[in-house]
Amino acid sequence: MDKAKAPEVVVGVKNSVPKLSSNPNSEAKIHSPFFQASVLAMKKRKPPSLVSLCLGVIGRHFEDIIEDLTEIAANFPSTMKMALVAIARRRRLLNDEVIVALADCSWQILDLSGSEVSDFGLSQVVKTCKHLQAVDISCCSKLTSASVSELLQNCQSLEILRWGGCPRSENTARRCLALLKPTLEHVEGDSWEELDTSEIAHGATSLRWLLWPKIEKDQLESLSEECPRIIVNPKPSLLGYRGVDIPREARLDVSLDDPIVEDIDPKTWAVSGFVPRTSPSSVSTTEDLPVAEKFRLAFLERDTRLAPKRAKNARQHQRRAEKEWVMMNSRAKALALASLASKSLNIRN
Repeated sequence: MDKAKAPEVVVGVKNSVPKLSSNPNSEAKIHSPFFQASVLAMKKRKPPSLVSLCLGVIGRHFEDIIEDLTEIAANFPSTMKMALVAIARRRRLLNDEVIVALADCSWQILDLSGSEVSDFGLSQVVKTCKHLQAVDISCCSKLTSASVSELLQNCQSLEILRWGGCPRSENTARRCLALLKPTLEHVEGDSWEELDTSEIAHGATSLRWLLWPKIEKDQLESLSEECPRIIVNPKPSLLGYRGVDIPREARLDVSLDDPIVEDIDPKTWAVSGFVPRTSPSSVSTTEDLPVAEKFRLAFLERDTRLAPKRAKNARQHQRRAEKEWVMMNSRAKALALASLASKSLNIRN
């Protein structure tokens, strides 16, 4: 009986393998959009890497390492530093101290949108990151025209710039509009487009894409006339924009740092109530909600936003209490001194 069943199993396996190749429509199925979409979905469901898991753990406790971030991140690769910046931005912890500690000279994109970074932080970063090609400073209320001017002067490869978004950022954008326009000094010519870069005293000569959703009509017309190379708020289409493919970083509905954290668990920054960037058509309104529901949602949002700060204060109080206990307890002092002595002996040996 066993000998009779064996060849049936083998024949069945042989007959089942070439079924796809024997079908004349199999090749068309493989190259069909549905099949390719299924393959992409399977690839997206792959488990996260070990680095992403570690970044998720660090991100959940990011506020605990901010004080020693410069020493901790000294040996981190540039991609890991950029991921930590993206996590800190989503957790509402991105400020001057964090961005200066993590800045890397190899960065090509910088997303500071909605952060607490000020002129000091941006000025220090652009001195280190001189090869930036895409920068997002939208909704950064602490930035002024001074640091934006340094950004344009130090980053000669800047092609994509995002700004505006909140009242102070809109005011800064209006003040910086003149920085994008060229200023010619003692030159002759019908158009500045025909001049060499060395003949242009000022102006963002490398800038090609400007994302400013609330730009006014007169400002848009002025930019179009004086800076024809700069495309403002490009709208994607099947043929691109004026025959030019729009880069992903120049789209309004995505964030610059999304690809950096796509493999990291979103629960890492969910503790701060981070809301991802969405297109205007998909934004839901709360006008139809009752007043009590609006108050409840506002309270939950505020409570979620202040939760990391309360946790940080609690940890600080615990550390102070432990330090005071060590200073007051003689036995704790003896144990601490003995630990230091053993460490020094181990180093000498």
